[in-house]
Amino acid sequence: MISNKLKQNERPIFPKKAVITAGMPYGNKKLHFGHIGGMFVHADVYARFLRDRIGKENVIFLSGTDCYGSLILESYKNLKEEGYSGTIEDYVRENHYSQKETLDKFQISLDFFGASALDESAKIHQEVSNIIFNDLYEQGYIKQYTTPQFYDEEKQVYLNGRQVIGKCPIAGCTSEHAYADECSLGHQYMPSELINPISILSNQTPSYKNVTNWYFILEDCIDIIKERIDYLKVHSNTRKFQINIIDEFLKKPMLHIPKKYLDEELFNNIKSNFPPNEMIDEEKKKSYTFIFNTLEDRDKGKEILNELGIHFTAGKTLVPFRLSGNVPWGVKVPEKENLRDLTFWVWPESLWAPISFLQTYLEKNGIDKNDWKEWWNGENSLVYQFIGEDNIYFYSIAQTGMFQKLDIKISHIIPNRHILFMDTKASSSSEIKPPMADELLEHYTVDQLRMHFLALGLSSKSTGFKPQVFMKEKEGDDVVLKEGNLLANVFNRLIRSCFYTVQTYYDGKIPAGKISDKIKDLAQKKVIEYEKHMYNHEFHRISYVIDEYIREVNKYWSGQIRLSEKNNDVELRTQTLIDAFYSCKVMSILIHPIAPKGCEMFAEYLNINNKIWDWEYIFEPLEYYVENLATHKLKFLEPRVDFFSKLESQYIK
Repeated sequence: MISNKLKQNERPIFPKKAVITAGMPYGNKKLHFGHIGGMFVHADVYARFLRDRIGKENVIFLSGTDCYGSLILESYKNLKEEGYSGTIEDYVRENHYSQKETLDKFQISLDFFGASALDESAKIHQEVSNIIFNDLYEQGYIKQYTTPQFYDEEKQVYLNGRQVIGKCPIAGCTSEHAYADECSLGHQYMPSELINPISILSNQTPSYKNVTNWYFILEDCIDIIKERIDYLKVHSNTRKFQINIIDEFLKKPMLHIPKKYLDEELFNNIKSNFPPNEMIDEEKKKSYTFIFNTLEDRDKGKEILNELGIHFTAGKTLVPFRLSGNVPWGVKVPEKENLRDLTFWVWPESLWAPISFLQTYLEKNGIDKNDWKEWWNGENSLVYQFIGEDNIYFYSIAQTGMFQKLDIKISHIIPNRHILFMDTKASSSSEIKPPMADELLEHYTVDQLRMHFLALGLSSKSTGFKPQVFMKEKEGDDVVLKEGNLLANVFNRLIRSCFYTVQTYYDGKIPAGKISDKIKDLAQKKVIEYEKHMYNHEFHRISYVIDEYIREVNKYWSGQIRLSEKNNDVELRTQTLIDAFYSCKVMSILIHPIAPKGCEMFAEYLNINNKIWDWEYIFEPLEYYVENLATHKLKFLEPRVDFFSKLESQYIK
């Protein structure tokens, strides 16, 4: 099952079972605003929607702390030097609890938030890691490579991937920071390709020492990944920018040589000694491009160029995906072929960590953990994974290759573009420090932030988060409040008006009567628009639908009630009240995944059970939910009670 591309006027069909994952936050820090606003809120809204749409018993929402790796080890060592007395597990656990507390504050409704190095999650994660490694090994999909690893001669230590910085070797890359085998834009390469490497420990150029590690033969997956991507282009609602990024890596191995470095003699020397290739010489291009059939041929070409001292850059392509390393703080790799004491590189084990968390969740709830296959691989199930765009390579390429070889169903990957701080990528060295997630709650309500993050349109473009309270010079209205004010002002006022009217004129009971055709048609139109955008994970468009719907009904209410009061028209007032309550019910179902507490408060005051959230009955009138509307009394609403509130400081004094 895939998430199909919808035809015009086609209503979406959702899976019968769903697993939703939100990319795992790293275990060396608290959550910053980007974790919450760039990914977790979107994943949570979709999980809450699916619980209403297909039943909460059919949805599992998972994430967890990514506990292992060199960065955590380095952070821990630095803390120890400052006097920290706990173990590395203590350090990770403190960050894990901090992350969980922040997620709870933002009403992220995870069914399970695990930790890859802690408690039962750690035990099951090691088991899953062993199974995956052994399966790949036995099927011949992984092999040893001996490659040069950076070594700091002054400090007498091997350098992990983040302890070396240099220039990305991929042609055209604009990344300001490249590490040993990965740059900040997600490009992958072999460590020996990094340009001008520097050790961050000594600020010296490191040497190389050969080490042997396990690699997944990702380059052999080009054809199967390309076949899948070609299918998704036509048949699925996979995001276009995601497809474009994947396509960039599915090219044959290339070398680009600037023409200025080659005279005729050198050019002929290269052509005669290079392995079989296709050479492209475009008149307007400043480089020759040599396209090879295999990575081995490309690497032979690199050796020739290095011997001749000729500068070149490599094109994007699939390279072997490293599975192991020698960082002591990690998941242990099974011993094979006399390779001992290795741990998994943090990236591959984090890709299958959601499977470990799913098994842990099932076991914790008294279900056989082997039932994870029914959830992940089931014919009528679908796995949705929300990530940031920097991680597309890992989830949409490396994971796709590995999981296809392991006969694990490929997930539907939902990447978001960068959420910027002001108009630049968030950085702790910026003039205005980007806020941690918890800091935001000192200035905004959860509803305001959740509504605003959805409205940023990260499905298609990188967008700046511009909270006025963090600006040095404050101009105009705070844009963060705009979407939240729709609920706290307009929708809140509409709901309260309905309750106060029914309490004043109808003894707290909603009058019986048919809903106007105009109001029913409007509800149907908005619900169909909403579910289409939700299916395509276009959350900013959902914001537009909700905004238009609330404002149109509010305008209808204001005009009709004013007219009924002017003419003392009881019939018109009654009809308007019936229509408005019905509309508020439908709106609450649409808003429930985004601002759940206020919507649930509305249901509480309606004195209606949780059946209200079931989408099967979304178009039903209110009498459907009660035994007898004539005797059904609403909970009394005191004056100035808010369903969607603001902070005290946001009210006009």
